[in-house]
Amino acid sequence: MPKSLKILIACGGTGGHLFPGIAVGEALRARGHEVLLLISEKKVDSEASAKYRHLHFKTMPAVAKPRILSPHMLPFLWRLWNSVAQCKKVIGEFQADAVLGMGGFTSLPPVYAGHKLGIKTFIHESNARPGRANVLTSRFCTRVFLGMNAAKVFFSKRETTTTGTPVRSEMIDLPNREVAAKLFGLDAKRLTIVVTGGSQGAQRLNELSAQAAALLPSETQVLHIAGARDFTRVSEITKGRAGYKVLGFCDQMPAVYAIADLVITRSGASSLTEISIAGHPSILVPYPYAADDHQTRNAEVFESAGAAKLAHECELDAAKLASLANFILHDLFTHKQMAKASRALAVPDAADQVCAAIEATFSPT
Repeated sequence: MPKSLKILIACGGTGGHLFPGIAVGEALRARGHEVLLLISEKKVDSEASAKYRHLHFKTMPAVAKPRILSPHMLPFLWRLWNSVAQCKKVIGEFQADAVLGMGGFTSLPPVYAGHKLGIKTFIHESNARPGRANVLTSRFCTRVFLGMNAAKVFFSKRETTTTGTPVRSEMIDLPNREVAAKLFGLDAKRLTIVVTGGSQGAQRLNELSAQAAALLPSETQVLHIAGARDFTRVSEITKGRAGYKVLGFCDQMPAVYAIADLVITRSGASSLTEISIAGHPSILVPYPYAADDHQTRNAEVFESAGAAKLAHECELDAAKLASLANFILHDLFTHKQMAKASRALAVPDAADQVCAAIEATFSPT
């Protein structure tokens, strides 16, 4: 193994970037390296990172890219230039040996800054269809890490390594189902559907799932993470429905997966990774406005493997969702086969694979 390294991880903006970044950060520390995680000033970053007091975080203003012909392009370029300058300063003060971006446009300034300073740079792409920001950022990278093999064709001119998408260590060993049920006030013996919409565009999925609850057998219970903005509305829709627990925010995802028998969710790569680690069947409803429709591409990977059912939002209503969920839960053969297929997609050591690939670039050839 090479000497102890100092690695800057840019992972802010969404949970799909932050949590894999935290997973790599924990794995690097366990291997004797020093880590600084660069996150945005968004509330989602501050809330999610608060419980990881053993890691060091630094906030940086987010720089959102407007459309190319937008009048906001010139101010954006000025902010981007300033962001790169700030990143160079952070890299210098930290004396970083390398920069790892976990995806999205927020990774571009620190990766580009590291490239200009002559240190090793990396980007991780979790999705089957990479975002344009990562394709651009990859031009300044020593190597590109992939969560899914399907993304490899989009980086044909770059060195790539398929590592899987990193998950936090706490997601590997889930708590006891009874303990998890008690935490949420649920019954460990009842079949449980978990609904989680992700950090953006969850309103319609929340509404469909809440309405479907009225059509489910009374013995089926639901744990619904609706998001802070939709908590009140979902609570009102499901008012009086026994066994329906609504949360605005949850930082106990290991317990969530410990109680789940079926997951209804969007198809962000990080969520799918956690579902596969837990080995659960899922109903995937891609966010229809995701960039380049990458969530549909992710869902197709899971459906083709037999791990999930893909349901397009425009073709879905409460009755169809309830019927599909009820079928998966009560057809024991289908449930077992989907769970097995889901678990087969898991890469539990993805964080260590990323670490090993970074270390390899520092090892003498």
